[in-house]
Amino acid sequence: MRTTYKIANTELQVLFYSPVAWLILIIFTFQSGFLFCESYDSMVQKQELGWQLYTATLSTFGGFAGLFTKVQSYLFLYIPLLTMGVMSRELGSGSIKLLYSSPLTTRQIILGKYLALVIFGLVLIAILAAFGVYAIFTINHVDIPLILSGLLGLFLLICAYAAIGLFMSSLTSYTVVAAMGTLAIFALLGYVKEVGQDIEFVRDITYWLAISGRCETFINGMITSEDVLYFLIVICLFVGLSIFKLQAGRQKRSPSVTFVRYAAIFAAAIMLGYFSAKPSLKGYVDVTQTKINTLTRSSQDVVSKLTDGLTITSYVNMLEPNYHIGLPQYYKADVDRFKNYIRFKPEIKMKTVYYYHQAENEQLDKQFPKLNAQQRMDTLRRIQNFKFDIHTYDEIKKEVDLEPEMFRFIRVLERENGTKTFLRVFDDNMRLPTEAEITAAFKRLVMKLPVVGFLSGHGERPSDGRQDHGYSMIAQDKTFRYALINQGFDFKNVTLDKEIPEDIRILVIAEVKTALSPEEMERLNRFIAKGGNLLIAGEPGRQAFMNPITEPLGVKFLPGTLVKPSEKFSTDLLVMDPTREAVDFSYYFKSMNKLGAVMTMPGAGALEFNAGKGFEATTLFRTDSTGSWNELETTNFKDDSARLNTSAGEVMQSLPTMLALKRKVNNREQKIIITGDADWLSNGELGMNRKNVNAGNFAVLNASFFWMSDGEVPIDMRRDPYPDTSLSVGKKGWAISSILLKWIFPASLILTGLFIWIRRRGR
Repeated sequence: MRTTYKIANTELQVLFYSPVAWLILIIFTFQSGFLFCESYDSMVQKQELGWQLYTATLSTFGGFAGLFTKVQSYLFLYIPLLTMGVMSRELGSGSIKLLYSSPLTTRQIILGKYLALVIFGLVLIAILAAFGVYAIFTINHVDIPLILSGLLGLFLLICAYAAIGLFMSSLTSYTVVAAMGTLAIFALLGYVKEVGQDIEFVRDITYWLAISGRCETFINGMITSEDVLYFLIVICLFVGLSIFKLQAGRQKRSPSVTFVRYAAIFAAAIMLGYFSAKPSLKGYVDVTQTKINTLTRSSQDVVSKLTDGLTITSYVNMLEPNYHIGLPQYYKADVDRFKNYIRFKPEIKMKTVYYYHQAENEQLDKQFPKLNAQQRMDTLRRIQNFKFDIHTYDEIKKEVDLEPEMFRFIRVLERENGTKTFLRVFDDNMRLPTEAEITAAFKRLVMKLPVVGFLSGHGERPSDGRQDHGYSMIAQDKTFRYALINQGFDFKNVTLDKEIPEDIRILVIAEVKTALSPEEMERLNRFIAKGGNLLIAGEPGRQAFMNPITEPLGVKFLPGTLVKPSEKFSTDLLVMDPTREAVDFSYYFKSMNKLGAVMTMPGAGALEFNAGKGFEATTLFRTDSTGSWNELETTNFKDDSARLNTSAGEVMQSLPTMLALKRKVNNREQKIIITGDADWLSNGELGMNRKNVNAGNFAVLNASFFWMSDGEVPIDMRRDPYPDTSLSVGKKGWAISSILLKWIFPASLILTGLFIWIRRRGR
């Protein structure tokens, strides 16, 4: 061991007496300083403007543009310059013969030189740690484990790069060739994950071999046994190969023996890596303060209830636009989308079934307008060289009926007990389901979720209506992420010619246009008396039909239409902030308030509450007390202008537009939402985009149904708030600090290097 240290010490002297090593340190420090100061400049400016920062630690060091993220993307340029002469210098100068004739063992020589490289790597990490120390003292409630995790990942990456560079340096006496060969290996390890992805065993090996992304998990605060073992295996592999190569110069062996030795160490590394990547053998540590790399508590609770096996089968229609998600070359990436679930349930199995059937696809319709489904598939198979099995739909329709899903890309989640549900992709920018939608699908497998009934028969808003005033978007649009069906609810259309089904948990009554008969009112009142939850949405001009429903609840729709004249929008468009009571009522409204989101109602009536009916009411939204009133005369707001007429009883005042009622019934809490407008959750309003209006109607929708479902769905995705949201350094303090970090720190290294070089020349 002492001999190894001596060799390392000698090698370090060579390194630090060479201009290349100091040039690497100085450039590395300059680059890191500029990147760090760039992140901090932005945060200091935001804080000066009064903005709250968002997870300052991760923003500074991780994410898409943090210091550690950028450093790991260019480290591969520095290491070959450092390692290219470690062994090539010995081979080129002939000093390798002295090493061979010395009492030093091959292992001692290689380990000594590698230890020197590791120590130099620690110096690079120490430079980065200096920025981390500054962050620790200037970020309030800094996430120290996140910084340490990133430094660990970068150190392991440097060690792996150094081992590769050492091996390549041992192969040639030319330093430039060693550097280029090292870069070639780095490129190969970055590209190898694309190789053999359509062959199961091969893709497991090649995907594990890839070095890309390994360090990012550390930088973002997640340490996994697979990534740690990956770096250790790569280090041992290339250090071992370097030892074998040096031994080959001392001992003459046949090429076959040499090949077997190389193959054995490589095969051992591959097998260790293969098993280390098995989900059941992996360990995880999320070091972040708020566990941002881990499923939320709600999701963990759902997964814990999946006590038996689970298979996720992706059905990929090769004639549908989303087919690329499930292609064989992206299989491992597709599995990674469920890695947080596999962490808690490693026995999850994933399968893919490829088929073809005519589906909505504008691109193929334009390219091949005259070809049928089979002809299109044959053409695509030849053009794109598909080599995997693709079935006709007739061959698989006994397994699953995909017609109701419009033959789109779909996943079927199936438990061992036979329970199944669908997990969809959506027509938005994200396409793929997030944790909220995945967990909602999982939850369907383990419990009976709320059923929402939509009342029909009296001109109410239809749950399947695709017009602007319809409700298909929130009810059953399978391509819409926030539709009830994708957030864990089921739905039914309900009529009052018979009793409301027992499984209805929430009844939606939206703009009744004709009066309910006495028998229908009796059936509705029985549902209410049992404690059924409701969402009741009225409209101006429908008060006569809505009030018989709501007056027994203590709520009355007032005559008239609420208005607030504006130069930009229609007079009857209401743009409202959540009330203070609403912010305390639901975390959705709290988020709206924080983000400056508003509720929009295009044409709403005012509500009046009577506390004598046994309900407790919370006003969620109300009009402004200035500039707004209940218009009793004007009804045509497109052609006529509304004017306040006090003689007609119009008063400028704040009036409620959305109430939440609750009371105890049968040992449970009955919950009712009543709004003076039925358009706020319609297809047209949810799809509306008005300039400079940050509409939060989706949040209101989620808040309402989350409350009425007793918190079951939509899935509660809340995490603990990020504590590191401010800096303790101001604009003046940072101006001084940035000079120190960006200029003085690198300059001190320049002076140190010059001092050592001059002293060395003097000796």
